[in-house]
Amino acid sequence: VKQDHSCNALLALLSQQHRLLSSPGIGCSPQHRLLSSPSIGCSPLPASAAMTTSSPSIAIPPDADPSTWLSTQPVPALTASFEQDGFCHVDGLLAGSTLSAYQEIYTKFLQGDIDARRHRHDLGSHVDQRTREENVCQIMWPSVYMPELLEMPLHQRTRALARALLGPDMAFDFDMLIFKGPHTATPVPWHQDEAYWADMPDKRAVSIWIPLDNASLDNGCMWFGPGSHKLPLRAHRPSKPGHHALECDYDAEGAVAVPIPAGACTMHHGATLHYTGGNTTSGGRRAYIVNYRPQAMVDWLRAHGFDHGKKGLDVFDHSTAGDAYK
Repeated sequence: VKQDHSCNALLALLSQQHRLLSSPGIGCSPQHRLLSSPSIGCSPLPASAAMTTSSPSIAIPPDADPSTWLSTQPVPALTASFEQDGFCHVDGLLAGSTLSAYQEIYTKFLQGDIDARRHRHDLGSHVDQRTREENVCQIMWPSVYMPELLEMPLHQRTRALARALLGPDMAFDFDMLIFKGPHTATPVPWHQDEAYWADMPDKRAVSIWIPLDNASLDNGCMWFGPGSHKLPLRAHRPSKPGHHALECDYDAEGAVAVPIPAGACTMHHGATLHYTGGNTTSGGRRAYIVNYRPQAMVDWLRAHGFDHGKKGLDVFDHSTAGDAYK
């Protein structure tokens, strides 16, 4: 596997006006290994091939200590909103050169400079392709290709938020990128994240959605069904037979749109109904999503063979996923 040294240059962006600090990865043991991914123009390596990588010192903002940052947030109001409505949002998760660095890293994934083909697919493939790009580009597990991400502000701060909302045992489960290119105009249908997952004994979970571009009604901001997390999980089905995206029936009466600026975030419960509209604008809409659940449930999922496609989407087994696929 060819290591993408451009990542080091991107990380250097974070060092501008920042101090260097080494910190252990979130949910990542010292024996963490990168999954193999073929370099562009090279023959694919066997799925069993892997490479080790050392964790360099990561540049983080001086105010990025997650507890310090969290102390600036209205945690009681966020918790109340999350418990009552099933969602809430926070401004200023990322800003300035930190936000710019994430935007550039994201672009490297999209362009293939960081080659994530084994974890990349079109989440909007149930709709006829509207442009030369994927309708909805989804890249699972970016932190597998760049473990440094686990030590950077996005993951550090979102973990702090997850623990503030749902308890100190909340741990990193998985991350993903979802990109809606210009004029792709493909919605992600109404669904509940729990429908994608195995049925766990402890259903505490939070998905944190961070747009790296301003998220608007026209390019695919989040919509939520307030209070839907308190109701039984709805019946879901693939949006088209043989395709990955799930949908459920929901009349969307009372649904709430949450347009937010780049670097802010929304947080929603695993059972909260949500949706994003298609991107009808001339600009892209990049979103980084991180999921947290109790460490015991992360361990339970792995023991039951469910890793959110970490082994690669080419070997993803829907029989270990939610009942909607069965």
